[in-house]
Amino acid sequence: MPVLALRIAVAINPQASFGHRRDVGPRVVEELRAAGHEVYALEEANIELLRRSVEERVAGGLDVLVVVGGDGMVSLGTNIVAGTVLPLGIVACGTGNDLARGLGIPRQDAEESILHLLEALEGQPRVIDAVQVRHGELTTWFAGALSAGFDAVVNERANRMTRPSGKSRYTFAILRELLTFRPISYRLTVDGVASERRAMLISVANNVSIGGGMKIAPDAQIDDGLLDLFIVKPLSRLAFLRVFPKVFSGTHTQHPKVELTRCRSVRIEADGIVAYADGERIGALPAQVDIVPGALRVYV
Repeated sequence: MPVLALRIAVAINPQASFGHRRDVGPRVVEELRAAGHEVYALEEANIELLRRSVEERVAGGLDVLVVVGGDGMVSLGTNIVAGTVLPLGIVACGTGNDLARGLGIPRQDAEESILHLLEALEGQPRVIDAVQVRHGELTTWFAGALSAGFDAVVNERANRMTRPSGKSRYTFAILRELLTFRPISYRLTVDGVASERRAMLISVANNVSIGGGMKIAPDAQIDDGLLDLFIVKPLSRLAFLRVFPKVFSGTHTQHPKVELTRCRSVRIEADGIVAYADGERIGALPAQVDIVPGALRVYV
């Protein structure tokens, strides 16, 4: 029995890794119950139904919300607990797992990820930053990164694809979109200072990576109270293809067309561009992006 039995809801994504990891959620529930915790297993046919089920369970009283899946499930959990004292637990078994990567949560082995969670629950949650996005009348949270440009266009295509799986899916989507993509005219307001920029892409990062390990902001700190604004200035297709592979090692930052700056607030405006945050579709720009220091508690 644990020193303190916790009331834990386990939100399970049956489509994690395209449904190939359906066994992980039940194993998480079993292990947590075996450890003496009071566990509520939540599994629905789709993400929206699951979100409602989680919200109802949280309203009924809870000590920890655990999400089982990839960054989509982390996004669901973040949007429910950010700005509250309810901590999040993560068992990573999705495609990208970028927040898990940034937090040092095991991603390759489900049993190792479950053990990591069980050990973390014996201590205190880590306090990290979260990011609030205001778009239209809506407010959305994210913990990893927001994309608004070529990378968001790629995300839109990649999320429609079923093959290939894993990182290569994003690579194929990038190559396809590169055939017709043109630099975008942006209107930016960074910490109150307005400017107009042309760029291939703009991302606002709290975490290091997106897309299953693309280290867009290799020096980002998830608890420093700052955003990393990532801009790629206009490039030819050939130049972009030369720079792109370097994003997996983080060495792309040495290129003169790559710009990284730290800030606390960014407003992004551009015509006909859709924003994504933690791999989830936010909607059309404009978007106001603000760091909220210490807004998220995670068991790691």
